[in-house]
Amino acid sequence: MISRARHAAVAALSSALLILPAFTGVAQAAPAAVVSTVPLAKTADDVKKVAEYWKPETLKKADSYSPATPGAAATPTSSAASGAAGPAAPGSTAARRISTAQAAAPAMPRKSKVASTMGKVYFRFGDKQYWCSASAVAAKNRSVVSTAGHCVYDPRQAKPAEFWIFVPNPGPNGETPAGIYVGSSISMHEDWAGKGDYDYDYAFVTVHRGFTWAAKNGQYVMQDVGRLQDNVGGLGLELNKKPATYTVSAWGYPAGTQPNGTKPYDGTQLRGCREGPTRWTVAPSLDLQKGVQLQACDFSPGASGGPWVIGYDKDRRIGSLNGVNSLTWNRDAKDLYDAVSSPYFDSVTGEVYRRAASQTTPGNVT
Repeated sequence: MISRARHAAVAALSSALLILPAFTGVAQAAPAAVVSTVPLAKTADDVKKVAEYWKPETLKKADSYSPATPGAAATPTSSAASGAAGPAAPGSTAARRISTAQAAAPAMPRKSKVASTMGKVYFRFGDKQYWCSASAVAAKNRSVVSTAGHCVYDPRQAKPAEFWIFVPNPGPNGETPAGIYVGSSISMHEDWAGKGDYDYDYAFVTVHRGFTWAAKNGQYVMQDVGRLQDNVGGLGLELNKKPATYTVSAWGYPAGTQPNGTKPYDGTQLRGCREGPTRWTVAPSLDLQKGVQLQACDFSPGASGGPWVIGYDKDRRIGSLNGVNSLTWNRDAKDLYDAVSSPYFDSVTGEVYRRAASQTTPGNVT
C-alpha cells in the first residue's frame, strides 16, 4: 500500500467570510472523461458490513493505526524558484483559459452556528488499517467529503480502500460526536487512478447517511443521524486561484515522524500551520508539474487529505476549500519538514467534484 513518510499539512488563521447557502456551477468544466468513479459501499447491506467492522471497541484503537502516506518515490527537495512560475506546458489542462470560480458556497449546519467540517477517514488496504485527514464540502447531495487520492485509492494495486468511513471532529477515544459516514463511491481524476500522478492526488467521496452506535439490550445498534452537511456544514470550493495571489490555511491531524526522528504530534488533535501565501512548485519524480506549496509547515504523515481553506472564519469554523495536503517537503534538508503542497485545484477538479455531488445514496441505511 502506501508507505514511507512523504507528506503532511496545515495552517490556520481567520478572516471574515460571508456564508452563502447557494450551490453554483463550475465555470468551463472539463470533459467528463477525466473523471473515474469507483464504488465503495453501495447498498444498505454494504453499509452495515462496513459499520460492523467499525464497532466502538475498534474505533477506540483507530488512532493507533498507521497514518497513510504517499508511495515510495524520492522525497522532493526543491521547488520552483519564485511564485511567478506557472504550471506547465502548452495544451495542458493548466494552460487553458480558465476563470476563477466558486464551485460551491460554504454552508453551515442546519442546527448549529458553528461548523465541524474537518475530521479523519479510516480505512483498510489489505490486512492493515490506516487513517488520513479530510473535510466535508458543500454539495447539492449534502454528502461529499474531500481528501487526498492516496487516502482512498491505491493506483499501484488499482484498488480502492476497504471499510472506508469519515468521522467529523473525532474524539481521542473513538468518540464520534457528529456520526460515522460510510463511503459510497470515489470520484477522482483518471490520471490518479491510472498512474498515480500527483497533479491529481485528490478525491471527492460521496458518503451515505450517517449513524451512531447506541447500546440496546446488551448490544450496539445503528441509529440514523442524517446527511453529513446537515450535521456539520460544508466548506465551499474555490477553483483556479493563481498562487501568490492569495493566502490559505491548511489543516489536518499530523502524527508521523519528522526527518530527525521526533514526533511532535500524535494525530489526536486537529492542527494548523500559520496562514500564509502560496507559490507554484514542481516535483518531476512524482509527476507533479502544477503543485501549490505553502511555507512554512512542519506537519507530518496523518495530515494527508486535510483541507486548504481560503477565508477561514475562526468563529464559525468555515471557509472555502482550495486544496488538500498531498506532499511534505524538507526544502533545506534539515531536521523538520518545512513546507506542504497540494495539487492545483482548477476546472478539472471542479468536474471531479460535480460528479461526486451528483451521486445518490439510499434514503436509509439503518
